[in-house]
Amino acid sequence: MTSKAERVPARGLPPSQGLNSDQIVNKGRAITERTCSRRCKKIICVENKDYALPNKAPIFNIPASVVWSLGLIVAVQLYRQWLGPEADFNFVISLAFIPARYAGAISDIPGGDASAYYSFLTYMFVHGDWTHLVINSLWLLAFGSAVARRIGDINYVLFSILCGLGGILTHLFIHWGDISPVVGASAAISGQMAGAIRFIFGAYKYGQLAESRIDPKGTRLVGVVEALKDPKIVVFLLIWLGLNILVGVGGVSIGQSASVAWEAHIGGFITGLLLFGIMDRMHSAAVSIPPENWEED
Repeated sequence: MTSKAERVPARGLPPSQGLNSDQIVNKGRAITERTCSRRCKKIICVENKDYALPNKAPIFNIPASVVWSLGLIVAVQLYRQWLGPEADFNFVISLAFIPARYAGAISDIPGGDASAYYSFLTYMFVHGDWTHLVINSLWLLAFGSAVARRIGDINYVLFSILCGLGGILTHLFIHWGDISPVVGASAAISGQMAGAIRFIFGAYKYGQLAESRIDPKGTRLVGVVEALKDPKIVVFLLIWLGLNILVGVGGVSIGQSASVAWEAHIGGFITGLLLFGIMDRMHSAAVSIPPENWEED
């Protein structure tokens, strides 16, 4: 086979003599792992392209943008612990997104006129309690880290904000004038999940799991229509959607006052699914090659 386009940029060390190798076959594609004693590296060769792997992978390999995201939401929650009940209530309500602000109730809600503008963003950094924050943090670590490695820190921040906006605008459309505050990063994280499945499932489908271990920017990005035709992705989406609806019926509360709406999760997910391709192309190191232009005999 000859490649019509270079699928993954060559990285790592050139082939060296005196290497011990073991060859396996992944969906008909030769993958060779070699140990180089001189350089103390493991080299993985995928279809004649070599990648150098460190002897010991770091225990924590979290992108800086994800670390800062986690730090910010934890800092907000810690700050709330220093506030009294009334001050905490006013602080949360001033940052939370409340649809009633856009139906003439601004003067009666903490935060005033300005909150009608900044709460589109700040609602993502407030959480109902520590359990809510920990659950979101785990999802953020899983999917946010994958997205940040794929599209870079700056695009990750922009993409997450857009997903959060898409989610809360969906909620506003459905619940116009509602007095219930909405908090949490779930809409943004749902968008990150949608973006991640487009290249994680793509790597699995096109046998690029080996490459994705080293360079997620070089793995295949599936299109939206292609993703929605994949039975595995459809099953995943149906399970995720069902869980969101079940959780949303009960709601996640801040005392008696605020809730996290499942509609925002759906809106964030759809936003992420549709926008990730654009964000991916904006990142100079990302590649996306249609399957029909992948290889030829």
